[in-house]
Amino acid sequence: MKLPGKVALVTGGASGLGEACVRKLTAEKAKVLILDLEEARGVKLAKELGPGQALFFKADITAADQLADAISLAQKKLGPLSVVVNCAGILIPAKVLGKEGPMPLDRFAKVVHVNLVGTFNVIRLAAQAMMANAMEENDGRGVIINTASIAAFEGQVGQSAYAASKGGIVSLTLPIARELAPHGIRVMSIAPGIFDTAMIGGLPEKVRQALGESVPFPNRLGQPEEFALLMLHIIANPMLNGCTIRLDGALRMAAR
Repeated sequence: MKLPGKVALVTGGASGLGEACVRKLTAEKAKVLILDLEEARGVKLAKELGPGQALFFKADITAADQLADAISLAQKKLGPLSVVVNCAGILIPAKVLGKEGPMPLDRFAKVVHVNLVGTFNVIRLAAQAMMANAMEENDGRGVIINTASIAAFEGQVGQSAYAASKGGIVSLTLPIARELAPHGIRVMSIAPGIFDTAMIGGLPEKVRQALGESVPFPNRLGQPEEFALLMLHIIANPMLNGCTIRLDGALRMAAR
């Protein structure tokens, strides 16, 4: 798919992996709706990129009405929706059996609800919008890219909820891609390793350095721009469909 003039929706687009994707997409002359709960950051980013290139919409990805309004705004202000990049998500570490007893069930449910159910909510509404697009040779009607994690494959102690939510994203990628294939809508997922985002931004520098050194090569934390580069390639390459690509520098997570 050639990006100039196309319209993209990026969830979690105000920071981290999402912000990097927004910047890459606009650099390729796509128009982007930034969807996030971080209003101040999102408004600032949209203003920096320019009103003709980016708009911000505050929304919860688990709220169907808010998402429907966001997609409607994107189509009204920017044009038909062709690309979706799902980057919104949360991480709440907790052991199944902690010092205060079993993990509260609502803590597990919240992570799964935001990361997995929220991602699916975006997929279903975005796919519906894309169905109105004209079918283009090779380009089809649209591309949907989700964010999984290598925790889906090697979840660590304390990551049961996060690993389950990301494993769900890996598992839904192929069946949804198969369902939407006759309509010319591709579905892919990226499973990043340890990236330099807000999720680890608050850790002590020694811990951050140790995490980076655990990556075989390149021997450092991943950069959000590298995630965005893979996103661009998925959009550009029509044969990429129905699978999850690891982006981890050959890292395989230890148990702890």
